[in-house]
Amino acid sequence: MQYDFLKYFPKRMKNVGLYALIIQNSSQKAIWKQYGFLKLDEQLNVVFAVMLYIMEQSLKEENCVMDDIGAYIDTLNSGHFHKAMAYDDCRKLGDFIVNIVLSNEGKEMHFDGFDFEQSAYQEMHISYVANRIIYIDHELKRTSYYLTDEGYNLMLATLEIEGNMKLTIHEMIFQMHLEKQSYERAVDDIKNVFNLLRIQIQKIQEAMGKIRRNALNYSVKDYEDILQENLDTIGETKQKFQNYRERVRSRVRELEEENIDVSRLSEKDEEKLNSLKVIESYLNRTIDEHQKILSGHFDLKALYTKELEELIQMSYIKRFSFRSDMYEKVLENPGALERLDYFLRPLFGRDIEKIYNLNKSFSLQKPVRRQKEKDIEETFDYDEEKWQKEQDMLRKKKLMKYEESLGYLLRETKGRGEITLREVGMRLERSAKEKSQLIPNVEIFKEIMVELIKNCEIDIEALKKERSEYIQDRPGEFQLNEMLLHLVEEYPENSDITRVEVYRVEDGGVVTFDGILDENGVRKSIRCSDVSIRVRRKE
Repeated sequence: MQYDFLKYFPKRMKNVGLYALIIQNSSQKAIWKQYGFLKLDEQLNVVFAVMLYIMEQSLKEENCVMDDIGAYIDTLNSGHFHKAMAYDDCRKLGDFIVNIVLSNEGKEMHFDGFDFEQSAYQEMHISYVANRIIYIDHELKRTSYYLTDEGYNLMLATLEIEGNMKLTIHEMIFQMHLEKQSYERAVDDIKNVFNLLRIQIQKIQEAMGKIRRNALNYSVKDYEDILQENLDTIGETKQKFQNYRERVRSRVRELEEENIDVSRLSEKDEEKLNSLKVIESYLNRTIDEHQKILSGHFDLKALYTKELEELIQMSYIKRFSFRSDMYEKVLENPGALERLDYFLRPLFGRDIEKIYNLNKSFSLQKPVRRQKEKDIEETFDYDEEKWQKEQDMLRKKKLMKYEESLGYLLRETKGRGEITLREVGMRLERSAKEKSQLIPNVEIFKEIMVELIKNCEIDIEALKKERSEYIQDRPGEFQLNEMLLHLVEEYPENSDITRVEVYRVEDGGVVTFDGILDENGVRKSIRCSDVSIRVRRKE
């Protein structure tokens, strides 16, 4: 190429894209004006302040739910921004920043960088935050947010330090402040060193996860880059941090010996002593993180080698087409049937006689049938994509049956607001068509009723609010909450539903449905407790 300085142009443009997409998603949004942030400068300051808070929570491995982000913005507003916002407004603003500005309403974000070596645009995926589901007190489900690798890169790039020099520079600055006894600044420096080590560990864990899912999707270039980063980090040997720790401990002892009664330390000496203790604690954690990176480096290499070896072994499996290699050959030369036993004999070969091993009688025995079946299945040749489409179609048909059954129950409550299962059963005796709608088969009806009884009271507005906090896709299996929201939003006759309540009828009665097919086509009778289904609608 004529201009060598354009060699890594797409990588540079990805760094540009990290800023460009945030500005694109944030600018020209009317919601900023509602809260008094009129200038783009103000808006970006708030966005990056929220990202910095999410990064700190991620590095401390603490939860970061929307309530925490709202409280954080409320604290910043009362102390610094001074906008006319209540706590609810701060929480809504946090929801807008996370789910709209940083997550693009759950849609994938891409930025195109021109590759001058290929003379074409290269599409680059960009993601700032991700989320996971947590349970507070083992009961309350919430969404916790954390920064992705690209989010970390964006935040650390604002320090204007290149990636391969960050650890070295922060360590040099820490050493300088330690020698000058600027302990307060040294505390911030050692925190930065610790954060960089923690980020490197997260990179290793994410890389191992990608390799486990599919090693072919993890490029050799990515593998080379992360190994080089590990080696650069490991090069900063833990002996150096241990020396720092001994120096800090020595300085703590000096301060304590100079002032035998520690309670009578001057205010300045007391601040130094506290800062030194904080530095010592972070040095201990830094040495531990350094050891984790070292072990993670070797685990990553072993995992990648193992996955590639298994992929190579798969290529050794020889397959043949029964039609072309046997049927067509026989049709061309029927006389070959006389020697057909040569072709089929290996299929009926006897297993090698087993010799009893006495040691096996004292060890845990595991079933081998499943492994044998798996080995047999591997010899078949099938179209995986076609099979996947068939499975998706079957799931959609099954979900449609769930939808018809649950929709029938909601429709029967129209006008009255409440209906019992006994009343539904008496009506179904007169209509076989309605009976098949409510009870497509035993398993579907049982699952719907169990979920309804288990949830008891379902608030539709609360479900909508909870769903708005998700970034991930909807699952392909039946979930009562998702199905109810679908029926309320997609069917106009259900749009006024606000609450669904299900209670057992206390008279102890039992409702029976006869002649119901199960998934295997066997007719059975369903006996279940009578329940009352109450649907509340907007007045």
